[in-house]
Amino acid sequence: MTWIAAAAVIVLVIGGLLIPVTRKLESAPSVTVYTSQDQVYAEPLFREFTAATGIKVRAVYDSEAVKTVGIANRLFAEKNNPHCDVFWNNEEFRTRQLAARGVFAEPDGWTSFGYRSRRLVINTNLVQIGEAPLNFADLTNQVWRGKFALAYPLFGMTATHFMALREHWGDEQWREWCKALQANRPMIVDGNSVVVRQVARGEVAVGMTDFDDIAAGRREGYPIAALPIASDALLVPNTVALVANSPNPENGKRFIEWLTQPVTIRRLVELGALEGADPGEVNTPTLTPDWNNLLINLKPATDEMKAVFLR
Repeated sequence: MTWIAAAAVIVLVIGGLLIPVTRKLESAPSVTVYTSQDQVYAEPLFREFTAATGIKVRAVYDSEAVKTVGIANRLFAEKNNPHCDVFWNNEEFRTRQLAARGVFAEPDGWTSFGYRSRRLVINTNLVQIGEAPLNFADLTNQVWRGKFALAYPLFGMTATHFMALREHWGDEQWREWCKALQANRPMIVDGNSVVVRQVARGEVAVGMTDFDDIAAGRREGYPIAALPIASDALLVPNTVALVANSPNPENGKRFIEWLTQPVTIRRLVELGALEGADPGEVNTPTLTPDWNNLLINLKPATDEMKAVFLR
């Protein structure tokens, strides 16, 4: 009995020591961020934010194949029981879509910052810049038959770019371009970084992609080059928003303030996640979508793309 009593005392003492530790761990400040920003760029920023504030970031990333769309669907599904505090998106369209559906703390409670561009990339061993296509419309030319790649246009920035082109050209001209593009036998892959790798390996000569993926390929020593920004290109900001009724709104606000300060934006440019801090520095006129119109026409545009590109 004496031994049992002593053991009970030890258990109580140890338990008493563990309870405060457990409570301390449970009460450690945190913020949950859903992001479509590439993990290789986001993780260093999350670590720097934690070092600066003591707030741990719990990150959920999107996949390359369904970039942004998967996270957007998850946020909408969780609308009445949110698990996320902040949505950090590497584009604008899905952010506007979620804002229209009341997912964020305020209808206009999101902000954009920095930019990257939609570009054509070439394999410099296969194509001279003077012989390269001048713009995205040129990819329907017979000379590029079977020699170019693009990400599956129902997801991510490729989808947004296609919808912006639809608005710019008009439905009929755009539909004919999509059909001609598909008839020209493109290599359709899962994501813009895959496009860059296909071009780098020489499996195709040209690719439709994003500038940050081209920059990443250049850092790897790939034999590639970005063609100049064309008039049918699209400038793409990052966006960030506070989720309505989130578990940790104050920590979410602190993260947003930290992410959108000039020093952090410059850091994203240094890392290669952003092409620049201010879209106004781009001199070439580019697409300027009416985002409300794109939202209204999302379903018919998606249905038309499915009819042409569904695999």
